[in-house]
This record gives sequence, C-alpha cells and structure tokens, in this order.
Amino acid sequence: MESAEEKVLGTVRFPCNNCGAYLKYMPGTQHLNCEYCGTENEIPQVTGKITENDFFAALGQGKGLGVTVSQHFVKCGSCGASSSRDSSVASAACPYCLTPLIDAEQGYDENIILPGSLLPFRLDKASAKQHFEEWIKSLWFAPDDLKKTNINADRFNGIYIPYWTYDTATFSQYTGERGEYYYVSETYTTTENGKSVTKTRQVRKTRWYPASGSVGMFFDDLLVGATRSLPEKYVQKLEPWDMENLIPFGKSYLSGFITEKYQIDIKEGFEMAKVIADPRIRDAVRHDIGGDEQHINSLTTDYSNITYKHLLFPVYVNVYKYNSKVYQFVVNARTGEVQGERPYSWIKITLAVIASLMLIAAIVIAIQYYQNTQQ
Repeated sequence: MESAEEKVLGTVRFPCNNCGAYLKYMPGTQHLNCEYCGTENEIPQVTGKITENDFFAALGQGKGLGVTVSQHFVKCGSCGASSSRDSSVASAACPYCLTPLIDAEQGYDENIILPGSLLPFRLDKASAKQHFEEWIKSLWFAPDDLKKTNINADRFNGIYIPYWTYDTATFSQYTGERGEYYYVSETYTTTENGKSVTKTRQVRKTRWYPASGSVGMFFDDLLVGATRSLPEKYVQKLEPWDMENLIPFGKSYLSGFITEKYQIDIKEGFEMAKVIADPRIRDAVRHDIGGDEQHINSLTTDYSNITYKHLLFPVYVNVYKYNSKVYQFVVNARTGEVQGERPYSWIKITLAVIASLMLIAAIVIAIQYYQNTQQ
C-alpha cells in the first residue's frame, strides 16, 4: 500500500533520522536539515532519465501525461494563486500577495501531472535578501530613502513555480519578396562658402522580386512559465535558468517550501511556445529568401513530433512597503536575478528631463555657431 508521501505531493514530510522532527531542505546542498537537533539527513539520489512526454497523446485520451498525483491546494481569493498547503494547517497567508488563506473555505484536492524534473534551491533566504538589497541600490530614478528599506529575511517565501518545456519539429511555407539594392547617380544643389554648387551623389534603391519556399526547423526546450501568480514579464526576465543542471524529480527537495500548481495547462502552454518560436522561424524564412531586404507576405507553420516536460523552478517571493504602498518582487533562487515592482522619484525624472533638454539646446547652439563661423 502506498504511503501518504507517495499519494499526496503537497503534504510530504520527512522525519529526522536522529530525533524524528520534520526536516527542511537545505538550499545548495544534498541534505535535509533538522532545525531541532542539527542533524543533516542525506537526500537519496534519484536515478533515471528525465523523459519527454507525448503532447498529442496527452490532449487525446489523457495518455502520455506522465505520473499524476493527488495534491492539496489552497486557492487565494485575491490573486488566484493555488499553492500547496499542509491540510493540517488551518490558516496561513498567500505567498504572493499575503492575503489570509483559510483551508476550510479555500482548500481542495486535485489530480495534477507530477513534475518530471526540477532545479533545487541554490540560494538561502539570507542570500536572496542580499540580492534584493543590491537590486534596490541599482535602481535608476528611485527615491533616495528607498535604499533604507529593511526586509526580514524570514519573510522570503520559497516557492517552486511550474514550467513547461516543449520540443517540436516545424515545417513552414511562405510567400514574400526579396529586395536587392542598386545605386543610381543623382545631382543636387547645396551651398558652400555662400555659393550655390551642384554635386552628384549615389542614391540607394531597391528592386523587389517575388519569393516563396519552405523551411524546416527543430526546437528544443521552448520554455513557458505555467503560473499566472507572477506578471509574465517578471517570469521571463528571471531567465536564463541553468537547465543543464535539471535533476529527476525528488520530493525531498520540496520539504520546507511551497509548490504552486500550474495555472496554464499543456495546451495553452504550447500556444505560448509558438509565440516564442515565431521570431526564430521568421528569421529562418528571411535567411531563406535572401537578398538585402525581405518581406514576408504569408506564413503557415505545421508542428509535429511535439513532446513536453513538466518542471519546477525555485524562486523567493516577497513584498516591501514604501509610502504605504506594497511592491512585490521575486528572486531567482538559482542565480539571484531580481525582478519586481518599484517606485520612482518624479523629482529625479523631472530634473533628468530638464538636463537632457538643456544638453540638446546646447548642442543645437554649438552647431549653429559652427555653421555661422564657416560662412
């Protein structure tokens, strides 16, 4: 018979080998740490390959989904995030917006696709705080007193956020135009030393020719964030992730952290992956058209051999308050990259605009003076 740890991902607990207390994963190590007796419990290494799952089978009869498990979540009524929560805890706060969560009212169980791999936490809370402080100091046009912002490292919420990656072959057919440059001589009149003179110059023009054809490509690991709890622009700017260090999924690495349920399913995720692939496909089409310039008039792409993986990546999420307003930020718990909301000093911005206008005016005056002295 399966244990509760094998059935329910969100309530996994590991007892200390020495005292029996519950353990937490130590970021950047291969240990589960006991906060009571200090014993370091080694994490058993997970063997096996990180496998790809068939996309079309998953969309069809539910096959190819990989392993599914039942997990307990609590959904925030404010921001909509669904995060893992131990059902024995009656209430807590949303890790994203700090709205109080009550399990009896907002908790539910759901079968989800078990992640196939993950990147464990590398940075601890103290390191995340240090990266945040460095980020605050680096912000342009920030209020001077913002640098005095003090945040308790214990309030950094360690969260595994869900991602999809997609592999796919593409075959694109296009019609367009190839532009080739040529040059013609042109006469024009100008003033030199107060006199009107006629000169000749070469002017570039473009001849356009019809073009059509096809290009085939293969995309490996198109990465799509499967969360709506963080702004998409922040999720994208947390990249790159060191995916070469992915390890097979192991529940021990989740101990002491929150795991968010994917809010974007595999079908919607692939539509987002197409958007990521499109600029690269268009670059390949332009290269195929050749010439000096290219116009793409029509483009159709077929996708085949689509596979996907479900991944978990680690972040720290926190908020800070400035002038009674709350600002959210997120830290990549592998690299220390920080993204988030920030206030601006409109005084600094105004002074910068004035300084720029004065500089432009000074340049214009200098140019006019130079021209007058040459006549």
